[in-house]
Amino acid sequence: MIPTYNCARFLRTTLESVLAQDLGPDRMQIEVVDDASSDDPAAIVEEVGGGRVGFFRQPSNQGQTRNLWSCVKRSRGEIVHILHGDDYILPGYYEALDRGLASSPRVGAAFCRWKTVDAEGGDLIVARVEQDRAEPLEDALARLAGEQRIVTPSISVRRAVWERLGGFDSRLRCAEDWEMWVRIAAHYDVWYEPQLLAAYRRHDESTTGRNTRNARELHYSRMAIKMFEPLLPRERKRDIVRRAKFVNARTALDNAKAYARERDWPGVTANLLMALRLRPRAATLRQAAAILVGTNRD
Repeated sequence: MIPTYNCARFLRTTLESVLAQDLGPDRMQIEVVDDASSDDPAAIVEEVGGGRVGFFRQPSNQGQTRNLWSCVKRSRGEIVHILHGDDYILPGYYEALDRGLASSPRVGAAFCRWKTVDAEGGDLIVARVEQDRAEPLEDALARLAGEQRIVTPSISVRRAVWERLGGFDSRLRCAEDWEMWVRIAAHYDVWYEPQLLAAYRRHDESTTGRNTRNARELHYSRMAIKMFEPLLPRERKRDIVRRAKFVNARTALDNAKAYARERDWPGVTANLLMALRLRPRAATLRQAAAILVGTNRD
């Protein structure tokens, strides 16, 4: 299921990556669910899909979370893969993750190693290997709650899991995926595939890109932590939450450094304030001051 919103310029790559692994219409539904875009994804679907790819356009803009849930509701398969229209998968994705999901009914979702790419497709970051063997992720709940380790194109989820746990939480405009993966890990095993099989695209028009400068992405990450905290084991909850806030505060500081180099002071301010909200410690304040002092020296 391929949600789109004003990303038609990337959609060709997305569709081609899926069609190269097409299991056939009897085994695999492929459908674009467009959230009332102002560009023309339907034309790309018609050109590249050749009748193989379905297309549904929302009557009005629903917002990311509702459009994602529309994808789940419109899907017909036992396994649901949500692949945003600006992301893509690498050869072998479906074969590898289907093996994981077929291994046991206790496995509710399977994800693979992934990378981030820029608007032109150049590699930015390759995710670390979580474990060497393809098997259920060890200590999955604590690891997935302590840090966002999964991007949406890298994970497939059983339909039964969606039906039992519900969909992405509409209160979250970012980090809705992180909260969802933690919720799944609280109830099911999560399979990990160490092969690099998915690509997540970062660009200025993406939801993440739009919400980084004003630190809204991290605001919603902070909300997500509060939402999944009750799911964590009581004896480890404090340490896991502390880890999650530390990781996100570090991201805020890194964002502030990047905006400081560009002399983007609103971006610097928003991210420094968010770092302090996530981790109100003297160490955070010292790091924030060092960023400001270092910028002034430059």
